[in-house]
Amino acid sequence: MAAVDFRIEVPDAVLADLHSRLARSRFSPPSDEREWQAGTDPDYLRDLVTYWVDRYDWRQREGELNALPQHTAEVGGHRLHFLHFHAAPAEGAERPLALILSHGWPSSFVEMLPLAARLADPARYGADPVDAFDVVVPSLPGFLYSELPDEPLTRAAMARILHALMTDVLGYRGYGAFGGDIGGAVSGWMAALYPDEVVGLHLIHPPFPDDFDPPPSPAEEAFLEAERAYDETDGGYSAIMGTRPDTIAAALIDSPAGLAAWIIDKYRDWSDCHGDLESRFDRDTLLTIVTLYWVTGSIASSFRQYYDWSHNRPRPVISVPTAVTLSAEPVFSGYPRELAERCANLQHWSAPGRGGHFMPLEEPELLATELRSFFRPLRHS
Repeated sequence: MAAVDFRIEVPDAVLADLHSRLARSRFSPPSDEREWQAGTDPDYLRDLVTYWVDRYDWRQREGELNALPQHTAEVGGHRLHFLHFHAAPAEGAERPLALILSHGWPSSFVEMLPLAARLADPARYGADPVDAFDVVVPSLPGFLYSELPDEPLTRAAMARILHALMTDVLGYRGYGAFGGDIGGAVSGWMAALYPDEVVGLHLIHPPFPDDFDPPPSPAEEAFLEAERAYDETDGGYSAIMGTRPDTIAAALIDSPAGLAAWIIDKYRDWSDCHGDLESRFDRDTLLTIVTLYWVTGSIASSFRQYYDWSHNRPRPVISVPTAVTLSAEPVFSGYPRELAERCANLQHWSAPGRGGHFMPLEEPELLATELRSFFRPLRHS
């Protein structure tokens, strides 16, 4: 399972086809006079597609990505793509702790790049160099350049794959795990399955108990009711991806404008942007993420973990030290600490009130500070 170097090399013909499809995009009228009320705003989408065709430079972004330490390895018979940032040397420092950063949906390794840079080379950003990590950023199975396994794509299956990457491929005897959304759930499974190797777990989306014994407290019940109410307005995307993924994938894999609409809607809705998408993300970064989904044709396989949801089993209690830096997404408003304490050895809890679903991209400095602080005493584990 040796790692090999990897470069992104999109053929000219693929880019020419992409530009041709974008130039012929059709746009629907809005369903509501209030912008973004019914999903991705058609006027914004038209403007973004125009920028994609006329001003976005994929070759420049491809070159920037290829300057990063990208690799692939065969794990369980299937290709896994990842980036491996070695810690900047610090005089007198012990061997750096390894840390794996796992993204969610609809995301990619791009989300983790600002955070990874700060963690691997803290001195460059004004922090103590002894806090440097060896940072590993995988593309989750089914995303971009990572292939699906033969088994159902459960959180536990992904945890086993990523653990094999860290131990069998990269040779780390112990490591820390960080993630949000799917990546957070996978990280939680890594901590639960491999407590002797995972020295600590850091999440932006708290772990959730599989049962309520004892029954929910008033604070927990209030949160659960609020979550159910939120899902009534936000759950359409997951309902179709979990029940009819091939139907929506057929549209998205054929229309780059449609693909952008499907992804961009969540970047606006789930980030801490207060309705102003580009106050958090520049267009080039957004289009790099969407273009990666397009050129890899991986939008359908990214849905697999939704479709295979029923194969997940209850996760064991997480015994390793666990930290939460709570996302400022509306769905987590009022999330009580005691809910996370039901299922994890919670050692740190903070709710900074900023940074949403894509916090490593939105608030990398805040998150880097939290991660350094939490893992500092665990480096000797």
